[in-house]
Amino acid sequence: MRTRSFIAICGLLLAFFAVGGGVYAYDSGREDLIAEGVRIGGVDVGGMRVGAARERLEARLLMPLRQPVVAKGAGETFSLTSREAGIEVDIDSSVGQAVERSRRGNLLARTMRGLRGDMVVAEFPVDVTYDEKAVDRLVARAEDAIEQRATDAKVSFKGGTVEQRASKPGKAVLANRLRRDLVNAITAVRSDRKVRVRTRTVKPKITMRKLAARYPAVLIVNRDAFRLTLYKNLKPVKTYRIAVGQAGLDTPAGAYKIENKAENPAWHVPDSDWAGDLAGEIIPPDDPRNPIEARWMAIYNGAGIHGTEAVASLGTRASHGCIRMAIPDVIELYDQVPVASPVYIL
Repeated sequence: MRTRSFIAICGLLLAFFAVGGGVYAYDSGREDLIAEGVRIGGVDVGGMRVGAARERLEARLLMPLRQPVVAKGAGETFSLTSREAGIEVDIDSSVGQAVERSRRGNLLARTMRGLRGDMVVAEFPVDVTYDEKAVDRLVARAEDAIEQRATDAKVSFKGGTVEQRASKPGKAVLANRLRRDLVNAITAVRSDRKVRVRTRTVKPKITMRKLAARYPAVLIVNRDAFRLTLYKNLKPVKTYRIAVGQAGLDTPAGAYKIENKAENPAWHVPDSDWAGDLAGEIIPPDDPRNPIEARWMAIYNGAGIHGTEAVASLGTRASHGCIRMAIPDVIELYDQVPVASPVYIL
């Protein structure tokens, strides 16, 4: 009886070791086999050995990644080759992770999974590295080629006219957006490796409307033509006939501003030889010796714009440096020209 029991136990042990050896051999033969259902970088490598999986990944992933990335925008094209971008792909690491996931569990569990054909649903990314400085260089090239500075509106009063240069919008590359899109294109495994260079409009700081608002009133005096022209918001409104300083007492040329204004002012006689006995005196408004009629707009060093009853002098060089106007004209002008308004005398 004992002999039969011993033989039975030995038979069981032999069967156990035989089965165990078979299980071990089966599992050992699958050490480099990736389980069904595993994908790397979107590529199905399930049921493949390491070598075959690597070959498939190189064909499916490396070929697209070796194509240049092309960025287009604003009529310009920029390219970045894989060599320039310093692209490197760590396929071995991803394959190793896939194998490790496929081998997860104990010996018996792996064997049963293999025998039943169970799938291991898992997705592993491919580690793609690149040179960030190469991306920055392409972004800089795009900025240099595409970007345009906004041009502010300008105005010039030379030559006796108001010359205007309209504002112009500029253009700027959305650098951060471009950098992000380039990185996505470099690291993404896809056949389309094109990127759009997006831009934004740069508004000028000073538009013609803003500039015109700075000049509610401008006076341009043309001494040779005996004309004074009023500009409002940089547009000519009216031209007046005037008299200017006589030879030796010329109305001063240059750029000035209305320093102060007064209605029916007293005349502060300049301390000059031409003033004779009146030099330095203050002549009241109602004194017949006061040549300043109706309105006064000071310009520079005693010279200014004022009305006169001597309308026959208009169109001539007759004053002692001031700008004479007909009384109705100077009254009309006075109310339209604030203090600090520019005055350009040619």
